[in-house]
Amino acid sequence: MVRLLLSARGKSALSRSTLCGALAIAGLAVVLATPAAASKRSKDAITPPAPPDLLLDGGRKLSFERSFSLEREVKPKRSFWTRVVDVIAGQPDFHYLVSPYSVTTDSRGRIIITDVGAAGVHIFDFTQQKYKFITRRDARKDPMLTPQCVAVDAQDNIYVTDSQTGKVFVFDANGKYRRAIGSLKGGEGYFKRPTGIAVDSAAQRIYVTDTLRNKIFMMDMQGSVLQTMGKTGTETGEFNYPTELRLNGSDLVVVDAMNFRVQVFDRSGAFRYAIGKPGDGAGWMFRPKGIGFDSEGHLYVVDGQWGMVQVFDREGRLLYYFGQRGTGSGEFQLPTGLQIDKQDRIYVVDSFNRRVEVFRYYGIAQVEEGRRP
Repeated sequence: MVRLLLSARGKSALSRSTLCGALAIAGLAVVLATPAAASKRSKDAITPPAPPDLLLDGGRKLSFERSFSLEREVKPKRSFWTRVVDVIAGQPDFHYLVSPYSVTTDSRGRIIITDVGAAGVHIFDFTQQKYKFITRRDARKDPMLTPQCVAVDAQDNIYVTDSQTGKVFVFDANGKYRRAIGSLKGGEGYFKRPTGIAVDSAAQRIYVTDTLRNKIFMMDMQGSVLQTMGKTGTETGEFNYPTELRLNGSDLVVVDAMNFRVQVFDRSGAFRYAIGKPGDGAGWMFRPKGIGFDSEGHLYVVDGQWGMVQVFDREGRLLYYFGQRGTGSGEFQLPTGLQIDKQDRIYVVDSFNRRVEVFRYYGIAQVEEGRRP
């Protein structure tokens, strides 16, 4: 049964360390203890209520966990003396999501998000309480201007498509720039508009959708083109503005955006099946965006127009959907990217609300584990 889930940079190290040395000034601690300050902290701590769990067949369920949007949230507990410094010098200019688009996770559990508005990539590491921002906007050679989609390989190297420059930028796991794939002589890029990207580390292959060419490029790890797939059209194996890519088992899964469907191929490009049809009803696709698969093989598709995520089985049957347009917890405004990690946490880029919302799917395996004595 279908059921709806109801609802930049810090001050210089020198200046702040200098201030830390002056914290013995009498009366500063009193500032933090004033009723006004306490009231402000209490007000800032108010968060909207989480939506109820979505209860599904067989004891399965979907739960809302949290949302995040700021560098500060990676390490929310600030020491007393750090807060005193903030009173004197003002809080550091923390990075925040401006216009996030795509999301992935790596083997360390870090959450990696492209941000078109900030012209960079955010790396949130909640486990280690660390944050990093990658940008090449001002680079003399191969500047990264409009980061679009992101993927990682088995070594946690980061691959980012740039729809404006027509290139793919590669960074190592620490965020250090390594190279640009598709950079031609004269500075222009090989691709017309690269969007989706997926990396097959075992086979040493990179897949990139070129949305304006209506093709998928299969390359080796150095960026040499080995094969192209698809052409403009509406038949199977043809595309009308392909965008997101996802590897799932032996499948290569492609969002065929303006044909309002998701097409599934094997990794050599042979067509297997398609899911979706145009329309605004449940189970139809109007503005398909990010895609992902949970541990039970269900396909999740973000619909940017309707502000929801639809979940299908392999036969294309709609199992359930969650979300609605809005600004509250579990609601979306122009959602785009989606990633599902190995623990079945679902990360949805809520682009217009400038945040990432995190859900968790509890499938049969987790339900049975929870029932054991």
